[in-house]
Amino acid sequence: MADDFPNLEAVEPAPSGAGTSLARPADVLPRIIHLLPNNARPFFPGQVMPLLLSRAHWSETLKAVHDSQQGIIGVVLSKEKEGEKTNRDDFHNMGTACRLHQVQVHDDKIHAVLVGEQRFEIEDWISTDRPFQVRVRYFPETDYKDLPEIKAYVTAIINTIKELLPLNPLYGEELKIFLQNYRPDDPSHLADFAASLTTATAKELQQVLESLHIRPRLEKALVLLNKELEVAKAQMEIRQHVEGEIQSRQREIFLREQLKFIQGELGISKDDRTAELEKFKQRIDDLTFPEHAQTRVDEEMEKLAFLEMGSPEYTVTRNYLDWLTTLPWNTYTKDQLDLDRAAKILNQDHDGLDDVKQRILEFLGVGAMKGEVAGSILLFGCRQDVVGPFHCPCPGA
Repeated sequence: MADDFPNLEAVEPAPSGAGTSLARPADVLPRIIHLLPNNARPFFPGQVMPLLLSRAHWSETLKAVHDSQQGIIGVVLSKEKEGEKTNRDDFHNMGTACRLHQVQVHDDKIHAVLVGEQRFEIEDWISTDRPFQVRVRYFPETDYKDLPEIKAYVTAIINTIKELLPLNPLYGEELKIFLQNYRPDDPSHLADFAASLTTATAKELQQVLESLHIRPRLEKALVLLNKELEVAKAQMEIRQHVEGEIQSRQREIFLREQLKFIQGELGISKDDRTAELEKFKQRIDDLTFPEHAQTRVDEEMEKLAFLEMGSPEYTVTRNYLDWLTTLPWNTYTKDQLDLDRAAKILNQDHDGLDDVKQRILEFLGVGAMKGEVAGSILLFGCRQDVVGPFHCPCPGA
């Protein structure tokens, strides 16, 4: 199979008519060509693109191109994401005629390099099955040097590319390749190059490819290029912000560690984390926890020792330990169930609220009969049918 494409690099297209004048290869393009689908993004004239194809599906197509002694193949954007499943209805109507170079076969893959030559439109299908073959109409470019309006678009595109260069080094490499083959004032190839630089969708790029008139093509390319510039600027701002945050956090950690070391060497004070850990340890030593609570306290203390002080989790853990160590673990008081004493305190400290006082006294009375209140909790709230959903008439509400 590796010998199916000998010396394809040197193949030149045959002249289409008799005559003694020499014709450039790009000017002599066959009307009938074979097609390859491209399911990623359109391929533009002037582009150089490496291609990786399935040997089982496309070797017959490439061999037919080689046997034609012309080395020209059409690359058309396909709507089918899997190239092997592409059929006639998946092809767009306009693509790029490409010169085929450097065909190499490796195992089950074919590696080739394509150089875009010229736009074409499919006029008629000769073969609707692989190898696809069509009759096409080409759209050669003309000279636009004397159109001031076109020069203005060219200048705008060049200036936008200049703004993109510092934001992504890949643009610089692409620009070098472009300038090696074309002039920067070539509006046709410049528009195609500008569009190919962007990360626009395949549909947007296909619209540029199908723009036969130079002005709308330049307009579309400039719009896509400006979108790319805005995205690149936003990405740069995000990157700088993230890098700044990381550097600030690293600087803070470094300074805290320095401060901790200096304070330890001088013995003058303790850092905040150490002070808080010792404070909680003193509280824990004065308390008697049940086994399950002691296990949880130990876990939280260990977590607090390793967390960064600036992290939100550190604050949550510290607050949780503060709450755990202020509860009266295993500390009990004798219940006061004297109803007369309770009524006196309620009337002395609270004005009105007779129904609430009565409920409290009933609760204490039941506790006095049982000998304990058994951990019950009383909840009091306003009646919605009286006070409404928004305003509470209770004192202090």
